Amino acid sequence: MKKFRILMPSVALACLTALYGYADSPQKNVIDEVVWVVGDEAIFRSDVENVYQDMRQQGDIIGGDPYCVIPERIALEKLYLHQAKIDTIEVQESMVRARVDQQINYMINQIGSKEKLEEYFHKSIPALRDQFMEVMRNKGIVDEVQRKLTEGVTTTPSEVRKYFDALPQDSVPYIPMKVEAQIITINPMIPRQEIDDIKARLREYADRVNRGESDFSTLAIMFSQDGSSMQGGELGFKSRSELVPEFANVAFNLSDPKKVSRIVETEYGYHIMQLIEKRGEQVNVRHILLTPRASSKDLSDAVNRLDSIRKEIVANSFSFGEAAALLSQDKDTRNNQGIMINGNDRSSRFEMQELPQEVANKIENMSPGDISEAFVMIMPNKNKEVAAIVRLTNRIPGHRANLSDDFNLIKRMYEDHKKQEVLNEWVEKKIKETYVRIEDGWNNCDFRYKGWVKESN
Repeated sequence: MKKFRILMPSVALACLTALYGYADSPQKNVIDEVVWVVGDEAIFRSDVENVYQDMRQQGDIIGGDPYCVIPERIALEKLYLHQAKIDTIEVQESMVRARVDQQINYMINQIGSKEKLEEYFHKSIPALRDQFMEVMRNKGIVDEVQRKLTEGVTTTPSEVRKYFDALPQDSVPYIPMKVEAQIITINPMIPRQEIDDIKARLREYADRVNRGESDFSTLAIMFSQDGSSMQGGELGFKSRSELVPEFANVAFNLSDPKKVSRIVETEYGYHIMQLIEKRGEQVNVRHILLTPRASSKDLSDAVNRLDSIRKEIVANSFSFGEAAALLSQDKDTRNNQGIMINGNDRSSRFEMQELPQEVANKIENMSPGDISEAFVMIMPNKNKEVAAIVRLTNRIPGHRANLSDDFNLIKRMYEDHKKQEVLNEWVEKKIKETYVRIEDGWNNCDFRYKGWVKESN
């Protein structure tokens, strides 16, 4: 069976203590014993051994003696979780469930099937989901504690420059080639019959729920075309600003959790929803989304219309930006001359792998100023096909970061540096205030943080 990474990199540190026993560990004959005590919580030898075996299996770089590095990491997590209890920091269960389902889907894609995943872990998917809930809950809590500890960190341009000037040359990051582009999209015409069929299906689902014949969440899992389907259509608590207006207007007017809303049309398709809970200025609903599909002919017609627009742009009848403002149906770029914005950093620059695949394929061999022929693409996060043309406006060669071209990146590096300093100071102070006992044979280490080994040890 092929190997795969169980956790995405951002998850690894905060989830160590919850990884115990995922796959059958070879450490079956280890006599268990307490090796660390942090506050009133013990770290057992089996905890360390299980994490060690898991990291080896995944090919993770431990970065030192595992019997020093791993228990210290577990102890750090316990410090953060203890602080969370003091500050009554919690995370939304709906958010945790969403992350768990995302992780399980990721692992299924990596290993090939649900059956192979269950075989690998010797556990059913529901059992894995329960175990991952603790993983993601702890990670969310640790992240929130760290966010609160560092939320006051600020920087100035002069500080950023001073930080960059002091960086060793081998610490200056290499920036891969990036591109800037404009886009125009046109939605294909959707046959009236397709829309009527979708509305009929949604009315049927609503009737089944209202009559008590079906559970809304079950229908969402089975039929919804939204990413929330695995959570039974549940979105978690959202404010009005986090929802598209048409959806928000209905969601915030729901009052009876037993009833299903009317059909709502948004840019994503057609929805029905059910109230779960209102809490102040936030609402939590579950929904079912069905997205109309265009026929091949409708897509071809949209492509032809865009090809005609492209010819007019090439003939200098109007500019690409003017055409985008007048004709594009992409609301995210229409009012910005069609300039594509990177959702990761809100800049106009993309690495090739950050672009929609269809756009990247077109841009790859284009020169700045070139305009692609019209093509069909799937809109990111909307799961619907549109016709598009793109113009490559700039190609920035790969280079070592510099202040003039990459100031925002260097600023983020410096902010991360300052935040890590704040966290390090907090950890060292917390260690001094916390009862820690490390058993003989486990304390002769060059720990990352000083103060773990007390004089009484």
